[in-house]
Amino acid sequence: MPLRALYVDLNSFFASVEQQLRPELRGRPVGVLPVMADTTCCIAASIDAKRYGIHTGTPVWQARKLCKDIVLVQARPVTYVEIHHRIVAAVESCTPVGQVLSIDEMACELMGREREETHAVALGRRIKRAIYDQVGDMLHCSVGIGPNRFLAKTASDMRKPDGLVVIRREDLPQRLYGLALRDLTGIGRATEARLNRLGIHTVEALCAAGVDTLRRAWNGIEGERYYAKLRGDVLAAPPTRRSSISHSHVLAPELRDPVSAQAVLYRLLHKAAARLRHYGFCAGGLGLHLRYLDNPQGRPHWADQIRFAPHANTFRFNAVFAELWQRRPPEPAPILKVGVAFTELVEAGQATRDLFDPADRHAGLNTALDRINRRYGPNTLYFGGAHKGRGAAPMRIAFSHVPELQVERDG
Repeated sequence: MPLRALYVDLNSFFASVEQQLRPELRGRPVGVLPVMADTTCCIAASIDAKRYGIHTGTPVWQARKLCKDIVLVQARPVTYVEIHHRIVAAVESCTPVGQVLSIDEMACELMGREREETHAVALGRRIKRAIYDQVGDMLHCSVGIGPNRFLAKTASDMRKPDGLVVIRREDLPQRLYGLALRDLTGIGRATEARLNRLGIHTVEALCAAGVDTLRRAWNGIEGERYYAKLRGDVLAAPPTRRSSISHSHVLAPELRDPVSAQAVLYRLLHKAAARLRHYGFCAGGLGLHLRYLDNPQGRPHWADQIRFAPHANTFRFNAVFAELWQRRPPEPAPILKVGVAFTELVEAGQATRDLFDPADRHAGLNTALDRINRRYGPNTLYFGGAHKGRGAAPMRIAFSHVPELQVERDG
């Protein structure tokens, strides 16, 4: 059976970019931090750091304990997005990119003779060479090739760094037996627990399970889809719909008081509101989340939300945020992390206008604010409440979201 998918997964992407741009870091263990603080964790670790057991999510204190020579650097999201686009262009010089899955992952559909293993492997090697030549020789990637995207992704994870692995349909399912359940995309802690309750503890048992069993494990049709993907079938992607827009930020030590945290939250709120309008959505809910440093009261976080008639008006979002902020309990400890999230999203053209503000009096002002900031740079105009936090909430890169620099870039 033909191979149909090729998956490109950049290895230790953020850290590799730093090593590419800063030659003095090459060959050294590097950890990338969201902010330079001992209370945060690594959001990326170089290939050299991983040899010491340092990975994404490793706390700074533990990283230093595992490797006394680790070099800690602050993340540069704008730079990573710019390099990402150069990598996509390099891959495109070899074959069309079917879908960008994240800042460091993309999938390509194999066509014609590329579906033959010899040609597919040759294409994978050309992609590696194109990234080295056009972007930089520190940017290694693992390439996976398989009969569908799921198995190509699985193959890309089987040999890191700098691997190239083919999973053939005729080798299934035995080719997967050496993996753990959590090695497979789509199986997290909760799904693994459900599988275990059904008597499935290994990939071999998973592959032997029937459709009905997997439907129970996934609570519906996704289990049936998983059954087919394990066997190399090509499935149409289910329709996707954006369900929320959110921003969060780990506060630097000097910003962990309520006044500074509130200013940073205003900054995050306004960034999220600009994205909301850019995507053509209105929001019917706003949530606020606070996480505290360890404290004797044992209350690590607090969250609340308010629902309302859908709109995209920053002025009205400010009022809702102010109400949420007043609801919070007395701080049991310094505030470590803050976040806002717009929920209940609807397309702007389908939103029912508010009975008490049918003309949306601030629509023109919001539009002008967005246009000025896109043309002259973020923070050219901003609300006074965000002043203290103006430079304190830089752009972040979520797993499945590549920021649009025109909208999310920081000043």
